[in-house]
Amino acid sequence: MTVQPRRVLLVSATIGEGHNATGRAVAEAAGRAWPGCEVGWLDALRAMGRWVPAAFNWIYVTNVESTPWLYDFFYASLWRYRWFANGSRRFVGAWSGRRLRRAIAEARPDLIVSTYPLGTAGLDWLRRRGELDVPVAAVVSDFSPHPFWVYPEADLHYVMSEASLREMRRAEPDAVGAVCVPPVVSAFRPGDRAAARRGFGLPESGFTVLVSCGSLGFGSVERAVDAALRAEGVARVVVVCGRNDALRERLAAHDEERLVALGWVEDMPGLVTCADVVVSNAGGATALEALACGRAVIMFEPIAGHGRANAELMAEAGLAELCPGAADLTATLRRWTAEPEELVQQEQRAFKHCQVADFTDQVAALAQLPRHHGRRALRPQDAFFVYATTRLVAQQTGAVLRLEGPPRSTAEWREEISGRIERRASRLPMLTRRLVLRRARRPQWAHDAAIEPGDHLRCREVRGEQAAAQVREEFFGTAVATDRPPWELLLLHETGSGEVSLLAKLHHALGDGVAVTSTLLRLLTDGPHPASTPGSGPKRRPVEVARGLLSLAGAGRAPGSAWTGPSTVNRSFAGLELPAVEVRACARELGVSSTALLLGVVAEALHRALPAPAPGQRFRVMVPRIARGEAGAEAPGNHTASVSLDLPVGPMPVARRLSAVSAELGKPDRTGQPAASGAVLAALGALPAPLHAWIVRRIYQRRFFGAVVSVLPGRRRPAHVGQARLAGVLPVLSLADGVGIAVGAISWADHVGFGVTTDTGLAPDAAVLTAHLRAAFDDLRAGDRR
Repeated sequence: MTVQPRRVLLVSATIGEGHNATGRAVAEAAGRAWPGCEVGWLDALRAMGRWVPAAFNWIYVTNVESTPWLYDFFYASLWRYRWFANGSRRFVGAWSGRRLRRAIAEARPDLIVSTYPLGTAGLDWLRRRGELDVPVAAVVSDFSPHPFWVYPEADLHYVMSEASLREMRRAEPDAVGAVCVPPVVSAFRPGDRAAARRGFGLPESGFTVLVSCGSLGFGSVERAVDAALRAEGVARVVVVCGRNDALRERLAAHDEERLVALGWVEDMPGLVTCADVVVSNAGGATALEALACGRAVIMFEPIAGHGRANAELMAEAGLAELCPGAADLTATLRRWTAEPEELVQQEQRAFKHCQVADFTDQVAALAQLPRHHGRRALRPQDAFFVYATTRLVAQQTGAVLRLEGPPRSTAEWREEISGRIERRASRLPMLTRRLVLRRARRPQWAHDAAIEPGDHLRCREVRGEQAAAQVREEFFGTAVATDRPPWELLLLHETGSGEVSLLAKLHHALGDGVAVTSTLLRLLTDGPHPASTPGSGPKRRPVEVARGLLSLAGAGRAPGSAWTGPSTVNRSFAGLELPAVEVRACARELGVSSTALLLGVVAEALHRALPAPAPGQRFRVMVPRIARGEAGAEAPGNHTASVSLDLPVGPMPVARRLSAVSAELGKPDRTGQPAASGAVLAALGALPAPLHAWIVRRIYQRRFFGAVVSVLPGRRRPAHVGQARLAGVLPVLSLADGVGIAVGAISWADHVGFGVTTDTGLAPDAAVLTAHLRAAFDDLRAGDRR
């Protein structure tokens, strides 16, 4: 979001007052950060059902007061059993998300901030389903975030301390978090203790203990009062009973002048300012408000589950004193009254913790949140290329981008490209995905927005075309690193000629050629970059799929080829560019499509390179066909339907070869091969991962095709990287196991670029094939079509 949000939606819940208190702090900060912004409220429990708020409040109070062992068991199980935590979160997320959906659609927010864990669960569910396209943040007011509090689809979790941040990562490794100051309204701030006491009719002098255990006033409140009154030096004990009228009546019956029992208090900031020490038992809003006022906090006999975890983490952070029993509380108060310098140190720690940032600034930063996604299993179509990878054959796709412009040094180019990576990469979904490989389980994508340009960009200066060709072959012949988002760029500066090119390679699981091209454009070139309009996509009719399956089965194994066999480590890469205008004119003259012409040129080059092609000989190639359907060009992932073509490579006139290729090109659609191929790839995802991998490795190899050939859609409009023009693109395709040739073609600006990759242990050097490609086209252009 580049402008301030007009509508902010707070997702909270009335279960006690802590979550709403945090929401009020966010609302106040939003009003200061974005004047005129409309802040709406949504009660997650109420949205989940009319009976839910009362039921959940009853369950909460009953567990804390009557069955704390059950609450402890549930809380411990969330940590101990990952399957239990995930199952519980999915159940609650689906329930909450379905009920929040309509209210969010009606509110039309530009930013959503959740202060209640079940609300965050619902937002996570909606985000996973692609139904929530606005920044989502969660403010975790508990000091100890538990697995129900944090979710991988939230763009940011604000937590209360560095110790809380470590706990958040333990609860959900894929969650994104940052430390924020206590999220309380601005009225909670250090103030004049004497003046505050006058306002409440309390004596200005004397050590005052405030016991406040939330709006429900439950827990060991009376034990805390008795322990505090036993401490010498305590002048008075003020107790806030909240809505617990029975507690107030019991305390009012005490025959103790030092005890002041209050019910619901509107001016809590003033009351907290009156205190020397605040005693609480849950580590929620009350503790945060005390810290914001610069008061020392004691956590006494914390309530079960999250209360005990909060208290322990606050003590670990040095922001509270933990007193597990009455004797501990009495001893601590005696010590602090006798040694006030220790109390002053505790207050200074609280004050320092609250001054590290401004909460309004932290809320304002939520409008610029980069999108975050949690781990997700790869689509079957993308996992295909993970399983197809072998020790000798990396599955990666790439390109050589040729740049033309004013002369610049390599250092200047590095600065230009690095700046674009730093500014843009974290906002491009394809470039923030890190591959997580799991033994005998489906691979996953993990979100990793911490993109360091130095991890993905290298620069090389060479002199001479031969040295440049060697660098290209080394770059594309080495597998892309997978310990970070699997993409790499190499700026290649040939100092003799001044030619500059940018080499790019990405793991094929990230996306097909369309997605790669679109992402590279958005990363490197200047806009505007209009969003593509997703189409409806062809529907796979059962009859068509069945016909295609029969066609695939009937095709059988590929005709024998001299260029297949066990893969080797040897690679060569070469490219050439043809005039795009002449390619289109030649296709029109011959009455074929540009795609058919380019495939025909490939067939002619194969014919000329083969040792002794026989009459009627066929060469089977696998051709990926773009089938993005509802996925726009920017959507990551592979959206292709592969078809097999038997290219005629025996002796024949070129014109006849082109006609045969054009006829062959129409067969897959007539036989339903694209629909069947897509259906098969999707269906493989339903299989166990080991079986899926086994099948992929047996179908994506030399038994079924002898080369990979792809004709990619390109771009006619000019694109610029700063002052340089992106003048040409050469696609770089990956090989398959045992297959020695891959050829890609793309129309770009004034040229059609061919990129050829070969395994030289199986097939001729790539330069041999590119020479035949050029010669074949030159013959066509010259009218020599014998």
